Amino acid sequence: MTQNQPPGTPRARIPGPQQPPPPYPRIPAGLWKRCLVTGAALWTLTAVVTYATRDVTPLPTLILLGGFLVPVAFVLWAYERHGRDLGTSTLLGCFLAGGALGAVGASVTVYQLTRPSTGTFVWAGLAEEAVKLGALMFLLRRHPRIRGPRAGLVLGATLGFGFAALESAGHAFEAALSLQGVGLRTLLETETLRGALTPFGHGLWTAVTGAALLARRRPDGRFRPGVQVAGACLGASLLHALWDSTHGIALWLVGRLGHAGPAGTLPDRGGLPRPTGGQDHLLALLSVGGLFLVALAGLVWARSLAHRDTAWRNTP
Repeated sequence: MTQNQPPGTPRARIPGPQQPPPPYPRIPAGLWKRCLVTGAALWTLTAVVTYATRDVTPLPTLILLGGFLVPVAFVLWAYERHGRDLGTSTLLGCFLAGGALGAVGASVTVYQLTRPSTGTFVWAGLAEEAVKLGALMFLLRRHPRIRGPRAGLVLGATLGFGFAALESAGHAFEAALSLQGVGLRTLLETETLRGALTPFGHGLWTAVTGAALLARRRPDGRFRPGVQVAGACLGASLLHALWDSTHGIALWLVGRLGHAGPAGTLPDRGGLPRPTGGQDHLLALLSVGGLFLVALAGLVWARSLAHRDTAWRNTP
């Protein structure tokens, strides 16, 4: 009780210490879910209007929404759950600038690799993963404090999702063009399939290589690419190559199981054999099963890296 205060007067409350505001911007919980649901509704509405009117004006909206919807939603989820302390500018830079650098660099690197062979898929996967890893190093060169497996997983996945968004938009644009005009059905099928497979592709592979890279980064900010980084890049490249060649491997297996002889082999160039009749179901089963196994291997690998890092479980 303070002096000159009458007896029975309630004691005034003394405010406690105020918590400083967080150094990162707050976003509403579950924003990624609302972004995904709202974006999917807008994409569906745009697709219906475009299909009904046969007007090409909404095509850019359709292509961009389809290409960026799932990657943006996953980046928001990663920021909300594990990347608030990394900074929004860093994540945006990795998503936009890193994705663009990776896409352009990969296009230049794999320009000469035009033959659909197993070796082509391996070299293309190695080139794309190396380019994305180089883009991540370039963007983080002025951020020496960012290091550790958890930061590598988040920022690597963010850059990979930016790469995937631009690549999906490019494939959708390519699918929309045909000699007969705009192939709208092919465009919708391409965007639906790539949107469903996006979480298990580039974002996952670059997350693994990013974790290996930043886990060995020195406190002064210098990178130490060594055996672990090279091994992670090679492993991600092999997953990438297996993912791209899954359909060809399934064709080869269908041909071998059907005793197709030379027609069942996977050629280095030209058209691939087309199974007919009941082989179509086997082909679909083997293709989907192969993608599932490759995705499962990548998920187990990334999850094991996350569990090894205690900072992953102690993020804000």
